[in-house]
Amino acid sequence: MDGQDDFGVLLGFAFRSMVDELHAHLAESGYGDAKESFGFAFKVLAGERLTIGELAGRLGITHQGAAKTVDEMVRAGYVERVPDDKDRRARRVELTERARGLLAAGHAFHQAYEERLVAELGDEAVRAARAVFAAMLSAAPSPRGAR
Repeated sequence: MDGQDDFGVLLGFAFRSMVDELHAHLAESGYGDAKESFGFAFKVLAGERLTIGELAGRLGITHQGAAKTVDEMVRAGYVERVPDDKDRRARRVELTERARGLLAAGHAFHQAYEERLVAELGDEAVRAARAVFAAMLSAAPSPRGAR
């Protein structure tokens, strides 16, 4: 077995291929300005409004890195800074309707991608792959953006 067949290499190439298809789909859906670096932030912010510090903690990055990402997302119209309900000095980051549209387009892509895999490989193979990925995430010390 050469290095191209290593599990991690195959997993990385498969992931890269899927992400490339996702971004092509998003661009066709009107979201060509969405950067890959926004992906984990979208997932984390989908359920709640967070401060920059909270977002940085969830993403496992520096406060400065989170602030830079949020600035880019604000400029692209995907998030806005809103007042904190309990602390007038604090600001929270909230997804916009544009971001929710992107998330819906992304979800549609993922459903179609999985349906295509089922058609090509069979339901059992796709369920087995999903189980492997879930086990890998469960065993990871702190998967960035996964929890």
